[in-house]
Amino acid sequence: MQAVFKIHRFNPEKDKKPYWAEYTLEVDAKDRVLDVLHKIKWEIDGSLSFRRSCAHGICGSDAMLINGKNRLACKVLMMDLGGNTVTVEPIRGLSVEKDLIVDMTPFFESYEAVMPFFINDDAMPAREHLQSPEDREIYDASTKCILCACCTTSCPIFWVNGSYLGPAAIVQAHRFIFDSRDKGGAARLAMLNQNTGVWRCRTAYNCTEACPRDIPITDVIGQVKRAILYSNT
Repeated sequence: MQAVFKIHRFNPEKDKKPYWAEYTLEVDAKDRVLDVLHKIKWEIDGSLSFRRSCAHGICGSDAMLINGKNRLACKVLMMDLGGNTVTVEPIRGLSVEKDLIVDMTPFFESYEAVMPFFINDDAMPAREHLQSPEDREIYDASTKCILCACCTTSCPIFWVNGSYLGPAAIVQAHRFIFDSRDKGGAARLAMLNQNTGVWRCRTAYNCTEACPRDIPITDVIGQVKRAILYSNT
């Protein structure tokens, strides 16, 4: 099949403003968008810039706005796009460094702010910190986050308020807040109870729809909101 790729491009070293570049090429219906981007870069225009690593939906590095939706380029097949014209843009809410590459610094600063690590100063047990399957099930979905930023950069609140921690950071906090072995939940809940935390969420469900790992993010945020309310009663 012949496809037309319209890619939103910008090189701050030579471009005064972003522009659309159009590429027409032969592709297979089972090609992934990432495969086509590779073909454009390797065979047509070597100046095209984008991030990618594992190419198997695990590293989360190739998040892009594909036909108006946040997706991982390595997981989207041409046959699933419903047409031969494909638009590709950088994810929103983060400054563009070049073409499809954005500055992820604010995103990872929010991630670091929620203390995404195990906190427990109790004496080390003889063997391990035991946990029941039922306790693990409470936060299991949150462990699937790959930090691709699809959820956070699909959030309209994040677009207009860069200080909002965002869905991904809240998901990471949830993973430890509800871990029965962790002792840092109160500190995380206090952080998320500030004006940059969970109360900025307006339950638009954009984050849940954008997540390539099918994490019920809006529900996760709701659980954190309830945990804050219960902790203050």
